Amino acid sequence: MIKIRNFWKNLTIKNKIRAFTSSVFIAILAALLFDVWIIKLFMMDFNDIMEDNSHSGELVAAISSEIDTFDSYIHRSDSVDTTEWEKSVAATQKAFDKNPLVYKRLGEERYALLSSLRTAYLSYSQARNEVIEQYQSGHLDIDKLYDVYNMQKYLSVYAQRLVDKTMREGNFSYKKLMPVIISVPFLVAALGVIIVLVIYKMSKIMDNSISVPVLKLANASRKIAANDFFIDDVEADNKDEMGELVTAFNKMKYATGEYIRGMEDRRIVLDQLHAKELENLEIEKQMETMNLELLKSQINPHFLFNTLNVIAGTANLEDAPTTEQMIEALSSLFRYNLKNQAKEALLAQELKISRDYMYLQKMRFGDRVSFEVDSDVDENKVIVPTFTFQPLLENAIIHGISRKVEGGKILIKIRQNEDMLHIEVSDTGEGMDEELLEKVRAQLEIGNEKVIDKDVIGIGLGNINRRIRTMYKGGSLRIESTKNVGTTIIIDIPMQGDVA
Repeated sequence: MIKIRNFWKNLTIKNKIRAFTSSVFIAILAALLFDVWIIKLFMMDFNDIMEDNSHSGELVAAISSEIDTFDSYIHRSDSVDTTEWEKSVAATQKAFDKNPLVYKRLGEERYALLSSLRTAYLSYSQARNEVIEQYQSGHLDIDKLYDVYNMQKYLSVYAQRLVDKTMREGNFSYKKLMPVIISVPFLVAALGVIIVLVIYKMSKIMDNSISVPVLKLANASRKIAANDFFIDDVEADNKDEMGELVTAFNKMKYATGEYIRGMEDRRIVLDQLHAKELENLEIEKQMETMNLELLKSQINPHFLFNTLNVIAGTANLEDAPTTEQMIEALSSLFRYNLKNQAKEALLAQELKISRDYMYLQKMRFGDRVSFEVDSDVDENKVIVPTFTFQPLLENAIIHGISRKVEGGKILIKIRQNEDMLHIEVSDTGEGMDEELLEKVRAQLEIGNEKVIDKDVIGIGLGNINRRIRTMYKGGSLRIESTKNVGTTIIIDIPMQGDVA
């Protein structure tokens, strides 16, 4: 049992699915074979018994009919003519044809009786035909006629013996089949229970191997999404792709948690060292740069990217295109966030990351979320601040669309207005009432990170607002929102050329 369990753990997910499918197929095949056996038992074996009884009875009836017709024909009965006599002879021959001499089917005694009956009928036919010819010529030999009568009695006796023997053997076969017939319902019930247990056991094993680890990962992901990185590791003793995924997830969780803890410790130290200097605009700009670098610092990128590439390659080998595409999108997102050291990037790069991020969200929310980019500028020649769209998209999903049962749509609209780049990120989410909207607008006007209320404005929106105001002269960020209609973030920055 332990060897089987270890063997199962080492199987790939694809082979596990194949094993489960094969077990279901074998169970169905066993049920079909059992049905075939029952059909043979009831349709073929019983049919053989009934046919043997019927055909032997037809032979007795045909011989008896021929004897009566012969007697009527010889005694010049007005109701019997040559045609009727010939029909009775043909019927007897047909009855013999329905009882072929097959030793394997008839058995020793019935074979001997039928063989003797056929031989006797052949001799009788010759004597009978001779008497008929004499009768038709008007010179009937009485002795030969009585010889024919004796042969007829012999035929009748042997035919009746054949019927009796056939009936006895049929009854004997029926009695042999009766215990099997009685046990059929119990066999059907037992086979059904076995098939159900096999399929249930296999489905339970599949559930423990695939579904349970996936649910654990989903629960852990929800806690991490709520910024709880110090949860217990996800446990899974699989040695397949799911086990590799769980191991990689635990390592990423630990690395991210340690990084967040280090970043928080660093922020506390910096706050203590530069409490008074933060009031100065130059130090504020330095802190913005530092915050940006903290958001992009590496979380062991080589390990992360190599692990994601291995998983993506495995998904490709296992013919799982959706899984492969999700992993590639996640890898692209991490690579951009962790390796991009610049404060500005091409609009095309920012939009690509936005599409990758929204692809992952669509895999989570399905048809509840739709995403569209409407741009009439050359994305490869326009520069925007890095990490501009992703926090806004995340806010739109978390605070807007996810709270509506029917979901909603997110639209990024980009236009050039003279020498300014006009960006709108709008959603059809829950929106804000007038009171909350005014609080958010007031926080955006403050701008200073130390005095804003992050519970109202959030980290991402406040970070983008401060960077736009400090990086661009004339740059601005505004917000429009209507309860139950949606929210729009409006960004205006000066148009700039390509990145060096």
